[in-house]
Amino acid sequence: MITRVLNWLGFGSLGHDLHGHGVHDHAHGHIHGVIDPTIATTARGIWAIKWSFLILAATAALQLVVVFVSDSVALLADTIHNIGDAGTAIPLWIAFLLARWKPTDTFTYGYGRVEDFAGIIIVLIILFSALVAGYEAIDRLFHPRPVVQLGWLAAAGLIGFLGNEAVAVFRIRVGREINSAALIADGYHARTDGLTSLAVVLGAFGVWVGFTLADPIIGLIITGVIFMIVWQSGKAVLTRMLDGVEPRTIGALRHAAEHADGVVNVEQIRARWFGHRLYGEMTLAVDPALSLADARKVVDGVKQHARGHLPALQSLHVELATASGRERPKHHPEAKRQHHH
Repeated sequence: MITRVLNWLGFGSLGHDLHGHGVHDHAHGHIHGVIDPTIATTARGIWAIKWSFLILAATAALQLVVVFVSDSVALLADTIHNIGDAGTAIPLWIAFLLARWKPTDTFTYGYGRVEDFAGIIIVLIILFSALVAGYEAIDRLFHPRPVVQLGWLAAAGLIGFLGNEAVAVFRIRVGREINSAALIADGYHARTDGLTSLAVVLGAFGVWVGFTLADPIIGLIITGVIFMIVWQSGKAVLTRMLDGVEPRTIGALRHAAEHADGVVNVEQIRARWFGHRLYGEMTLAVDPALSLADARKVVDGVKQHARGHLPALQSLHVELATASGRERPKHHPEAKRQHHH
């Protein structure tokens, strides 16, 4: 029975989607306010994000109407949750709008940082809304008020479930088309959010059978989920604003350099994000026997390999240094053995 439920939710095929399509660990997690570059660098991915925004925005708007009619804090919290999911697309749209502006003598890298500022604004808005929802839920625990229009309340919970399920199916389907594990993972996340909306229906049922505290309790649970989202989102956006990158990004750059013929050692690698574009720098120690033409081929090979693993890589600056005599070139038997290990 549990297996059937997991298969219905889509988790039974998650491993196949993430690995059978040639995509790897960049799919883990779901961060509001930050768009994964594997989505933002494809027109189809951007199209999927836009339609997801419209579906979730319409879902949240319908739920908001019922919030005022029913006076339910559980539905209020779920509506805020769906607004947060829809708001993920806003920094992407702002970034692409400003990306059309040409760099200037002052902003030599362009205006990609605005995407991070937009992400911070979204996180703060969700945080404020979550505080309001949490306050209302706690107030209802100590000062219960009747929740009315239970039929409409249950219908709003179902609307939230159906809206998230539609987004889940849409994102997973497009994710498979463009081979994006990040978009597929977002689809499964939306499917999980649909279960959160069903909790509103459970709260309405509890009130209907006479357990009046069911609504504020469900509201508190959903508010807790929102606070977790705020924490994860704020951490991700601030990390990027402080020029932090994911360890896997540095790992991909190092992998591209270490597998290039003629490279003896990778001395330094640095990278930073500007919106959804990645800029990298590296210093490589190369075999001193290489000619200038061969050294250029090494650099071109490293750049091509890196862009194959990192579609968001906008620029990669490579500096070459001559390897010291203590370092073994990659063609040395001992070096080959260590590299293979």
